[in-house]
Amino acid sequence: MLQLPHQPLQVAAVPPQRAPAREDEAGPWHAEAVCRRDEAGLFFAPSKEPTAARLAREAAAKRVCGRCPVMVECREHALLQPEPYGVWGGLTAAERRVALARRRRREVELRKAAAADTIAQAG
Repeated sequence: MLQLPHQPLQVAAVPPQRAPAREDEAGPWHAEAVCRRDEAGLFFAPSKEPTAARLAREAAAKRVCGRCPVMVECREHALLQPEPYGVWGGLTAAERRVALARRRRREVELRKAAAADTIAQAG
């Protein structure tokens, strides 16, 4: 058996490549999520968490979300599922409920306006 002289392994410096953020662009959006590198406990409440601790934890989670390249995709996922717990896309569960209620009201108003336009055009 031929043995080569021992040489230290040299690793070339390769600049990090950004993977696509959307699933339809050849990869799941969550592959780029910054929270994948952070502690999951930051995004989900432990049982019987005191209010002050919850607010501090949620603020820290939102700071992580604020620097995430896929925050919008994450938020949409949480709104469409809907995810009942945790911080997703920079929103808490309560904030997502408010956003969903606003979205539903806006959709109803748009349908009413479209129906009124249709009636006005027909008349």
